[in-house]
Amino acid sequence: MKLHVESHGHGRDLVLLHGWAMHGGVWAEVVPLLQQRYRLHAIDLPGHGASAAALPAGFDEAVAWVARHVPDGAIVCGWSLGGLFAQRLARTGRRITGVVLVSTSPCFVQRADWHDAMSPATLAAFSRGLDHDRERTLRNFVQLNALHGARGRGAVRAFTSRLLDHGAPSVAALHATLRWLQETDLRADAATIDQPALVIHGARDALAPIGAGRWLAREIPGARLVELADAAHLPFFTHREAFAHALESFIA
Repeated sequence: MKLHVESHGHGRDLVLLHGWAMHGGVWAEVVPLLQQRYRLHAIDLPGHGASAAALPAGFDEAVAWVARHVPDGAIVCGWSLGGLFAQRLARTGRRITGVVLVSTSPCFVQRADWHDAMSPATLAAFSRGLDHDRERTLRNFVQLNALHGARGRGAVRAFTSRLLDHGAPSVAALHATLRWLQETDLRADAATIDQPALVIHGARDALAPIGAGRWLAREIPGARLVELADAAHLPFFTHREAFAHALESFIA
């Protein structure tokens, strides 16, 4: 299945994967900082943005569709839901030379043995809200992305204004892709990721608590952790210079 991809710049291939209910346009602020050194590929994930009509049967099939758009030798940078894709792509056998995991988790929902995550009730509330008022639910989700973080007001304003820039995802697609966050647990994969890995995480993240980022950095062999003390869930927007510096230092 062909997905929507926007490419910018020249140099080493760097694939950018966005979060739930968003699209590749979320990277707009860091593209100018990175495109002089890298060939950027911002993919609209299945069920999202201009790829909204491409709705696979499940998460693993969605990963396979994304893998077809990842150039050999690329570094994959995944934010939030995109970080789940990056973790799985590192295990697919595709020739990826590094992974950058931004404000993400191997498991977004709390379980009996996993507490650094959202409560099941939080995601269930978003699911109910989609049926009642999709637009309001998505606006509330954007606010949760910025909650407790520095420069949150500007982030909420910018991300809310661009939610539909690549088209409006259907309620069915939003439900289907929300289930990927609800059901996917990749904790068993972490210790087997053998590519170089960088974890960038905000200490004030309300969607993927900092404990999840620290866990990934411990479990992935040789992974580096960059922890941003006053960042929430959007460090590539609110802390774009620090984000770009961390990424460039890792790739170098």
